[in-house]
Amino acid sequence: MKAFQVANVNDYALIDTKQPVAEAGEVLIKTAFAGICGSDLHIIHGQNPFVQFPRITGHEFSGVVAAIGEGVTHVKVGDKVCVDPVISCGECYACRAGRFNVCAKLQVFGVHRNGGFGEYTSAPASNVLVLPDNVTLEQAALVEPYSIATNVLSRMEPIAGDTLLVYGAGVIGLTIVQVAKAMGIERIIVTDIVDERLETAKALGATDVINSRVNKVEDCIQEWTNGEGVPLIADAACIPALLPEILRIACPAGRIGLLGFTSTPSDLAQIEVIKKELTIVGSRLNNRRFPQVLEMISSGRLDPLALISHRIALNDIGDGIQLMENHPELTRKVLVEMSK
Repeated sequence: MKAFQVANVNDYALIDTKQPVAEAGEVLIKTAFAGICGSDLHIIHGQNPFVQFPRITGHEFSGVVAAIGEGVTHVKVGDKVCVDPVISCGECYACRAGRFNVCAKLQVFGVHRNGGFGEYTSAPASNVLVLPDNVTLEQAALVEPYSIATNVLSRMEPIAGDTLLVYGAGVIGLTIVQVAKAMGIERIIVTDIVDERLETAKALGATDVINSRVNKVEDCIQEWTNGEGVPLIADAACIPALLPEILRIACPAGRIGLLGFTSTPSDLAQIEVIKKELTIVGSRLNNRRFPQVLEMISSGRLDPLALISHRIALNDIGDGIQLMENHPELTRKVLVEMSK
């Protein structure tokens, strides 16, 4: 079969490789669509400490069941499916606590095992979800980035009347906007430094935007909230230096969701956390949020296709990667169509 493989740092190519099979407890999927994620670029550049080379990357994908292994009963050949890329052991403390996405033996498609940038992919049956009848394969390929947004918002525990501030209008920031709107959050503020991204954020559900090159975020928030601050802040910009400002902007009893995967330290004034009794939560991957996202898509509350900016063939995946590298302001989700 044909697949996109990262052999080592900055060494990637389309290859011909052996088609996987469905072992016991597994499902073989003929891939239909796969999304390119910023973390796929991090793998290429050697910025993911967990990846094991060589690796067929891709953790956002959907397809049709081509074969099932021994013991698989909840899917059948011909089913349209998507795959949750988070594989957990079910036995460690995190798993026993219901936090499967931070499993001590965590494995992720496209990082620890081969992912969706191939014509076929095998997956544990427990990670394979059959699509609702009214959810398309194209939509299903984008469940994963929305599961990231759903996870961080769930960790922040929104309540009725909350205002949400999102730092960063890249793909994850935009998915947070869309999921927040689908969850019923009425006021959603987004800040970024690129006007085109802010325009997209407004089109996808943001009620207010701030270009932080032009206006100080802290001043705008103080004015718009009469000095109270905001209860929900999602940091999708992932810039450690922003944390002191985020702590100041948060209102008493506010909840802050951090998504950055960097070892660069942040300054943290403990007084800001204690005097307002802030809650700061980390959010990694998704903790079995795929059914929740599929329900939002099926009900019409969430439109993942609005996130797509480009569609390409597997043969052109290198061009898609270069587009994301060189023109991030023009790209949202680049979707690989395996049949093209």
